[in-house]
Amino acid sequence: MVQGLLSPDRIVAPPDWSRWLVPPAALAVHLSIGQVYAWSVFKPPLESSLGLTGTLSALPFQLSIVVLGLSAALLGTMVEKRGPRWAMTMSATCFSAGFLISALGAAIGQYWLVVVGYGLVGGIGLGIGYISPVSTLMKWFPDRPGMATGIAIMGFGGGALIASPWSSSMLQAFGTDRSGIAQAFLVHGLVYAVFMSLGALLVRVPPPGWAPSSPPAQKISKSMVTAADVTANNALRTPQFWLLWIVLCLNVTAGIGILEKASPMITGFFSGTSTPVAAGAAAGFVALLSLTNMAGRFVWSSTSDLVGRKNIYRLYLGGGALLYLGILLFGATGVPVFVLCAMLILSFYGGGFATVPAYLKDLFGTMQVGAIHGRLLTAWSAAGIFGPLIVNAVADAQEAAGATGPDLYSASLYIMIGLLVVGFIANELIRPVDPKFHEPTSGGSR
Repeated sequence: MVQGLLSPDRIVAPPDWSRWLVPPAALAVHLSIGQVYAWSVFKPPLESSLGLTGTLSALPFQLSIVVLGLSAALLGTMVEKRGPRWAMTMSATCFSAGFLISALGAAIGQYWLVVVGYGLVGGIGLGIGYISPVSTLMKWFPDRPGMATGIAIMGFGGGALIASPWSSSMLQAFGTDRSGIAQAFLVHGLVYAVFMSLGALLVRVPPPGWAPSSPPAQKISKSMVTAADVTANNALRTPQFWLLWIVLCLNVTAGIGILEKASPMITGFFSGTSTPVAAGAAAGFVALLSLTNMAGRFVWSSTSDLVGRKNIYRLYLGGGALLYLGILLFGATGVPVFVLCAMLILSFYGGGFATVPAYLKDLFGTMQVGAIHGRLLTAWSAAGIFGPLIVNAVADAQEAAGATGPDLYSASLYIMIGLLVVGFIANELIRPVDPKFHEPTSGGSR
């Protein structure tokens, strides 16, 4: 019964189905799993109630990001085979179960259960949920694939805007001891299970041969856009996949380095100056970065439909390098300059996530784009380690050497510029996929 309900055959849309109902279904999942960006709300109470260090309290978040990439890579083909409803349901099950296991761990004082629940089980839910709507959205919106995936992935960036105040209010109501944390985890698990299930019930796939009423508006050169299909296994054999892996990894590394350390970075950057940044203002800066991260996912990915994927990544990588240089040269001259540069960098960070599925579709077709996307997300797993490691390790070393203010971050900012330049070069090397990798049944490239 359940297997039948989740079967791809059961979710083929009727002729009068509106494709605009699919983005809300995707948003229901992505807004939920985007809670991972609000994990920092639970760090202080966990540290005080369980006697943890800051490094230990970050472990569930770090593990969840690593598992996100690995599970997306390993399960991507299964997601394509079994369809979006199955994938969304599995995501809801794992993500919610992760919170319930974490609730048990907090209640009985066993932190390893929180790590396993939120990091491992919940991380699997993150990976499946993140890629679950990708190929479906691009099949419904062949005329605007960047906009379609931007809507969904915008939800992942904006999930923390809902989860952060919601989690904080629950901790205030339930308390910040073990019992209060456990109750907050429990409520999260139950509510997200319901919300994500609604998305799974709403999602549909287009019927065979379906096409939008208006033909795709091609305002850019089609030289990078294939009409053929490449399987996920064959995609791994192409240089295009690995070049794009480098592009995504380095773009994410540059952005996540600021995102993970945003509050201490802005306070440290202006400490000892005539315009010090208070803790409250630093918190506002973090919220502002979350907004630009979310907005960039929609704005820049939609723009890529007009200017092309390669051109928009030139902006992300080349523009990002110039913005980091701007922080180095002019950031200390005033808070507004620092904030504006950081906002744009984070918008490029978010835009990179949202644009990459459409870039993959252009290169490899739609047949297994979700599975290819899943494999590519291992770049995110790597960046989730490298980005924070670079910024934190350099800052710690500089602090130990007696540096203060901007000098704490200068070296890491130069490293980020170098990484973005390498990513820019990798993007320039991307060319159309050799026809020898195309599936013969797809009709070849045009």
